Amino acid sequence: MKHLTLSLAIILASVDSIAQKKDFTLDEIVTLGKTTLAPENLKQLTWIPETDRFSYIDEQEENHLLLSGNVLNDKTDSLVWLSDLNKDFGDSIALLKKFPQITWNKKNTFWYIHQSRLIEYNLDSLRSIVRNSFATSAGNIDVFPDSFYVAYTKGNNLYVSINGRERQLSSDDEKSIVHGQPVHRNEFGINKGTFWSPNGSYLAYYRMDESMVSEYPLVDISSKPASLNSIRYPMAGQKSHQVSMLIYNVKEGLNTQLILDGPEDQYLTCISWSPDEKYIFIGLLNRDQNHLKMNMYEAATGKFVKTLFEEKNPKYVEPENGLLFVENSNTRFIWQSERDGFNHLYMYDTGVGLVKKITQGNWVVTEINGFSNDNKNLYYTSTQKSPLERHLYQVELATGLIKQITNIKGSHSCIISDKNNFILDSYSNIKTPRDINILTSLGIYKRTVLSSDNPLKSYNLGETSIITLNGENNTELYCRTILPSNFDFAKKYPVLIYVYGGPHVQLVQDTWLGGADLFLNYMAQQGFIVFTLDNRGSENRGIAFESATFRQLGEKELIDQMRGISHLRTLSYVDPDRMGIYGWSFGGFMSTSLMLRTGNTFKAAVAGGAVTDWSLYEVMYTERYMDTPTQNPEGYSKSNLSNYIENLKGKLLLIHGTLDDVVVMQHTQNLLKTAIDKKIPIDYFTYPQHGHNVQGKDRIHLFHKVSTYLIDNI
Repeated sequence: MKHLTLSLAIILASVDSIAQKKDFTLDEIVTLGKTTLAPENLKQLTWIPETDRFSYIDEQEENHLLLSGNVLNDKTDSLVWLSDLNKDFGDSIALLKKFPQITWNKKNTFWYIHQSRLIEYNLDSLRSIVRNSFATSAGNIDVFPDSFYVAYTKGNNLYVSINGRERQLSSDDEKSIVHGQPVHRNEFGINKGTFWSPNGSYLAYYRMDESMVSEYPLVDISSKPASLNSIRYPMAGQKSHQVSMLIYNVKEGLNTQLILDGPEDQYLTCISWSPDEKYIFIGLLNRDQNHLKMNMYEAATGKFVKTLFEEKNPKYVEPENGLLFVENSNTRFIWQSERDGFNHLYMYDTGVGLVKKITQGNWVVTEINGFSNDNKNLYYTSTQKSPLERHLYQVELATGLIKQITNIKGSHSCIISDKNNFILDSYSNIKTPRDINILTSLGIYKRTVLSSDNPLKSYNLGETSIITLNGENNTELYCRTILPSNFDFAKKYPVLIYVYGGPHVQLVQDTWLGGADLFLNYMAQQGFIVFTLDNRGSENRGIAFESATFRQLGEKELIDQMRGISHLRTLSYVDPDRMGIYGWSFGGFMSTSLMLRTGNTFKAAVAGGAVTDWSLYEVMYTERYMDTPTQNPEGYSKSNLSNYIENLKGKLLLIHGTLDDVVVMQHTQNLLKTAIDKKIPIDYFTYPQHGHNVQGKDRIHLFHKVSTYLIDNI
């Protein structure tokens, strides 16, 4: 009787637990999505230099704490409290309210930036020292940590602060000339505009002349009357900006301009220094983006030395990574290239050229993680096991022998200690929120640092699964399905297609929740089957897969997406008459294309920040995938969605931020104007003062707008 009573209690407790599960609210998704509802993590987790200890920030207490852990056990040591950082501040510096982003420079010192001051903290003396200061209006801050020199911009000009003394490197008053900022609209892996040499003797920087680029008006309604904020926006086929490269000699205080050959509108990327600072390397890419020259220049004079190698492709080449020199060598470096169909590693020598291909196969290297201390091995992350997963590997440079380091199914992100003894391995998979383990350099498990509880265990979640479909020419297409909570095979459910489908994005991965966000799970809770397919053109599948859409954006992608629809229609629990789509940016282009170009397949679509006419999008991105409108008039015409507006059968909602400087509002407004001219009903909604996406508290409004529209119209 006692055992029966206990069993009954367990059953009742289980039933009660299920009954208490709840659905998300849109407010929770926005306000808690990256905190309480996200898997637990260790903030600023990194190895401490010269040791086998690691550090991270504990923010659970009001007085934040920097902790260190060790390899052998779960014992932690308190290194410094937030209050300790604040105690040395005088009245001229406001107190820190949370632990700053820190960078270790030695095993006992780290630095951070606070209120235009570069501050170093010493764990031995328990004191803070201001190592440098710079203008409060500084932007694009770039620190050389060995000397604490700081490069930064004010307005369109570039400055350097050395020991608190400001030097002005450029003095152009013309607003259309910009120094020390990212160029080419952040394409080609460019995310900064200044490049310190290895010893800090030189600073290379971009100079961009935008005077020939058309201005585009953005209206700011925060003032009365509204004000005009014009940006330089080069559209496909139009004049592009002109970029040059200068080198500032810190000791002599002089600028030298590199002597670059080629058209003025070519692209400059992959900026790299030789370890001895004698040479700087720049990739010169033609505007057609099908011919790259990797050039070598003298740092002191700016003179051209030679072209190390060239890369050509009838479609395009897309350099995104600089040269990585082998430790203790001034001549040997690693180069990443897709020249053989997949992104792989090549060993070069500045004297003899190509030495060898290091990795090969029908898979993609996604990251280089570093060299072993003896420089005999290189660690990298790749899709070698599956395009859905990421694993760490070690390759022996002399033989090409590869060893897989991580083995647990899923997607791994690894940090290797500078002593090369141990690895911090953070991974997740579709069922595992996050685990962080310590491995040896050979992948042997040592211990678990963190195993995150399921942050969504109290919520109703439908099952998430990943499947593979055979597409055109037996191309494998990866798909993710989220079933409604309380799913019943006997019922029929509406479908929501969430789509992106463009370059440099992979939505379906073997990560927590299959890579889906909480809004998609929210829509599943509202009774939708939520389906996502990564079509040709998506990332991390090799150049043939990714460039299949060349000169015809919106063609192959639609074929693949409709293959997913065909699959859904075979499922007994899918209602084929109740399908909708949602996407943003390229996904907005895709959702609108699917709505207008697939007959009466979909009842409703929401398209945010949508490209509707590729001739209106920026030069660098568009011309890579479409050539210019003059070179490819048919491709531009076939992808112009205004040409299909009369096909609209269901409900279409276009959403746009009024200050969108990525996909300008002219896209959706032109489509709207065409719909009005042809008397086609269409819905339009703008978010004042928002850019390419809607952030902050207004995101709750956005999610409510999108979800309500889809629920009401599907």
